[in-house]
Amino acid sequence: MHQPAPATDLRHRAIEGPAGRLHLVEQGTGPLVVLVHGFPESWYSWRHQLPALAAAGYRAVAADVRGYGRSSKPAATDAYRMLALVEDSVALVRALGEETAVIIGHDWGSNIAAISALLHPEIFRAVGLLSVPYAPPGGPRPTDVFARMGGDQEFYVSYFQEPGRAEAEMEPDVRGWLAGFFAALSADTMPTQGEPDPHFVDRTGGHLRDRFPHGRLPSWLTEGDLDVYAGEFERTGMTGALNRYRNMDRDWEDLAPYSGAPIKQPSLFIGGGLDASTTWMADAINAYPATLPGLTSSHILDDSGHWIQQERPDEVNRLLAAWLNSLPPTA
Repeated sequence: MHQPAPATDLRHRAIEGPAGRLHLVEQGTGPLVVLVHGFPESWYSWRHQLPALAAAGYRAVAADVRGYGRSSKPAATDAYRMLALVEDSVALVRALGEETAVIIGHDWGSNIAAISALLHPEIFRAVGLLSVPYAPPGGPRPTDVFARMGGDQEFYVSYFQEPGRAEAEMEPDVRGWLAGFFAALSADTMPTQGEPDPHFVDRTGGHLRDRFPHGRLPSWLTEGDLDVYAGEFERTGMTGALNRYRNMDRDWEDLAPYSGAPIKQPSLFIGGGLDASTTWMADAINAYPATLPGLTSSHILDDSGHWIQQERPDEVNRLLAAWLNSLPPTA
C-alpha cells in the first residue's frame, strides 16, 4: 500500500499530442493514474477525485479529451475515432515521463480507457470503468443497431449522427441544455417511471430537451459547476464532443481484429443502480468473467444515476483508492 503524500494544488499544463495541444490537470505524486471524462464534460468532472487520489499517494491526472475544453479540436470528423483517442492516452503517459499508468474512465471515457488498455497492455497496467460497462469490439454495425431502437422514437445516438443537427438544438442555449441533460440522468432529478425517456426524441421534429426535467439542478451540480461546464462549451461549441458519436462505425471497422477480445489486466467497474447504461448493458456486466478476467472490484451503487463520481464522490473515491492500493506495486 502506498503511503499518502500531502495533496498539492491543482497544476494545469499542456502537452503536445498527436493532434496538437492536450490540456491536463494534475495533483499529487506517486504512481500515475490517468482519468478520462465522458460527454458532455471535461477534466472538471474529476474535481472530487484529483485531491482524493493525491492524498492516497498517487499522481492523478485528468485531461480534456480532444475536442473538449482547452485541448485541440481537429476539424475532421474522423480525427475523433477511437484509435486516435487511444494514441492521445499513450502520448499523455509518455509526455509525463512515465512508462506505465492506471487508466480510469467515465461514460465515453470508460470506452476510451477500456480500448487503451486492450490495445496497449504494456502501458496501461490496470483499468477502471465507471458507468459504462466493457463490451468487447464486434457484433453488428452500431448505427444499424441504434436505428432499430425506439420504434417511432429516435435513439439519441442516432440523433447525434448528422453533423449540425444536435448542435442546432444545443448551441443557442448551452447552459440550459447542459442543465437539463445533467438533470435527466441524475438520480434525484431524472424522469420517473412512466414519463418520456430522455434518451429518445420524437422522429417528427423532436428534440432531446423536450424530455428534460426543468426547474432545478441535481444536488451534485452547483450553479458554479454549471458555469464551468457551460463556459467551456460556449467557447468551443459542441461539435468536437459530438464527433465521438459520429465515429462509432469507424471504430467498429478499426477494431474488428479485436472482436470479442478480453481485457486481462486488473480491472474495476462501478455503475449506478438507476443508470440506463447499467441496466441496458446488464448482459455485458454478466459477461465479465469472460470479458474482464482480471476484474478485482465491481460495484453497483444503489440510488445513483449516470454521473457517478460526481453524484457519489465519497463512495467512489473510497472504492478507487482501495482498488488502486490492491494493485501490484509498480517497478
